[in-house]
Amino acid sequence: MRIGEPISLTHHSSGRSILLIDPPIYIFLDESGNLDFSPSGTRYFVLTSVSMTRPFPARELLDSLRYDLIQSGLDLESFHAAEDSKAVRADVFACIAAALDSLRIHSLIVEKPKTGPALTTEARFYPEMLGYHLKYVLPREDNVGNRMLIVITDTLPVKRQRQAVAKGIQRVLNTTIPAQVSYRILHHTSRSHYGLQIADYCSWAIFRKWERNDPLHYQQISPAINSEFDIFRRGSTFYY
Repeated sequence: MRIGEPISLTHHSSGRSILLIDPPIYIFLDESGNLDFSPSGTRYFVLTSVSMTRPFPARELLDSLRYDLIQSGLDLESFHAAEDSKAVRADVFACIAAALDSLRIHSLIVEKPKTGPALTTEARFYPEMLGYHLKYVLPREDNVGNRMLIVITDTLPVKRQRQAVAKGIQRVLNTTIPAQVSYRILHHTSRSHYGLQIADYCSWAIFRKWERNDPLHYQQISPAINSEFDIFRRGSTFYY
């Protein structure tokens, strides 16, 4: 099957066959900050999605960079913003900046001290935040009803109740994604997709801006940032 060729797929809930005309939308998701809801944790949790369609221009740039770095002597399996050196980060952000026209970046900002205690459990927090995020993002994608959504997250950021969290995500998406939209959600390691590594870098840059007032790399990707939604911006109650 060629890219962009119409395909017939069955929707996740209606069971009816639908014709998908436009190329699938890939939505890669990653997060920054931790799930420690106490004064010792990060102040913010940032969930970032990067939407793109095939072919992926940034993939070729990052693949070339990775092999250049390997040839220079680095043992580099994949890119990870928090772990990469300052020099590598600068090179990766340069690649992302060169491909901004092909990316659409959205970010959900959670000020954790404003999060009600009932929402801080692993089984609720990540699925519900992901649902809120996608509910905002999807109407801003072009012709979403004629496309398949392929949502790929990094391996879930929880150590316990991972199966419960995955089920929670599925439940939330079934009530969030419009009935006419066909979708798949996959949980892969970040090294398996350059899209996830781009989402990691973008999320890191946005998180640094909010958490540390550091806009350096945020400014490089800002032309492709479509939204930063501070979900508790009107909240006035702090729980810790």
